[in-house]
Amino acid sequence: MEKIKLSDIVAAVDGSFGYPSDVEVTSVSTDTRTIKPGSVFIALKGENFDGHDYGAKACELGAEAVIAERRIDGAKCIIVDSTARALLQLANFYRKKFTIPVVGITGSVGKTTTKDMIALALSEQFNTVKTEGNHNNEIGMPMTLFGMDKTTQAAVIEMGMNHFGEISRLSMCCEPTVVVITNIGHSHIENLGSQQGILKAKMEILDGADYMAPMVLSMDDKLLSQVEPRHGRRIVFYSIKKKAADVYASEIVTDPEGTSFKINYDGGSIAARVNCAGEHNVKNALAAFCVGRLLDIPDEKLVHAIGEFKPQGIRQSVREVKGMTFVVDCYNAAPDSVKAALSTLMQLKVPEGGRRIAVLSDMLELGKQAKTLHRLTGEYVAAAGADLLYCCGSDAANYVDGAVKKGMSPEYCKHFESKQEMTEALRADLREGDAVLFKASRGMKLEEVVSALE
Repeated sequence: MEKIKLSDIVAAVDGSFGYPSDVEVTSVSTDTRTIKPGSVFIALKGENFDGHDYGAKACELGAEAVIAERRIDGAKCIIVDSTARALLQLANFYRKKFTIPVVGITGSVGKTTTKDMIALALSEQFNTVKTEGNHNNEIGMPMTLFGMDKTTQAAVIEMGMNHFGEISRLSMCCEPTVVVITNIGHSHIENLGSQQGILKAKMEILDGADYMAPMVLSMDDKLLSQVEPRHGRRIVFYSIKKKAADVYASEIVTDPEGTSFKINYDGGSIAARVNCAGEHNVKNALAAFCVGRLLDIPDEKLVHAIGEFKPQGIRQSVREVKGMTFVVDCYNAAPDSVKAALSTLMQLKVPEGGRRIAVLSDMLELGKQAKTLHRLTGEYVAAAGADLLYCCGSDAANYVDGAVKKGMSPEYCKHFESKQEMTEALRADLREGDAVLFKASRGMKLEEVVSALE
């Protein structure tokens, strides 16, 4: 982070401060564990914590001031109406110091992988800062912006949301110069009402975008494909199915180590590869390629960067376990991402006698549509051709109903009341040569089953 005058911080957050403010601040913190001399501490409040309780400690550790909503004994406080809003205001003030490409990314699924691929692509030519992990909310995203300094030449910012207005606030904070929306699925439909509502919420990413910031959208998504440019804003479409797109993939071939394909665009084509299976990852790579071309990065560099991507942690990690292939994708789940994961499973080669097995748990935050969407996803399990379905969770029984309805034999569809019961059944039933997909929402902690089987 570059130094900021404390007086500028007071002005940026519309605060009142009764102390000398001619000092320089070198970092911003929302956690006293990261406080160091020259910091400003922001006393955020949540359901189970209140940063005001730690304001005095922050000053003891060297903070120059505390941004707070009330006076705190032992702390020099910049008083504001809302510390949450002040964090966004301060981050926006800091972001305005940089005239660099800022890529804003949102979408129902795939945004983190897409963010990582775009960051790799931009790093071929720019010193790039990106959102780390899942820090894509109204706390994590501002902290990403504070990570920029005079050496930063580009930023890739992921934006998540649960409700209307959240993407708008994030966009107004980071002011993207390029906008990417991966897809419109069913995640958070409980709060947003419908896919049209989800589209409306995702389109809030334009609220803070540069007036002429280009949009990069998937033409394979039914709703995004209907978005039309307004006021001269450019839209770049990518696709794995439609040659009418500005950039499209062809000759897609999956092998045990990844996926090879050709990227086609106006003026030529180029061979590419990603080190992960699944056509959805080809889509993510196309989005990165589109962004890179908008920023004039040579095609060869973009393809090289895409080829460097590797999934991390519990995001579609493919691993060998006791002669079996495990596809571990337990970070999140919605109907579209489960379908994509099943597509990956079905593309894996298995030896003679090996089976393709789907191990699923609940998809969360689907509201009143949960039963229907779980049942429809179960139908897709059967239609995709999975040999066995194992599932657990309160909504997961609907997977079985859907799979059986679509023609899968009931004896090959098993629902369990607990992860422990399912783990014991899998331990007894799995055999060498099987390919096994583990997919569920993060809150279901399905990776615990994987750990027990390894």
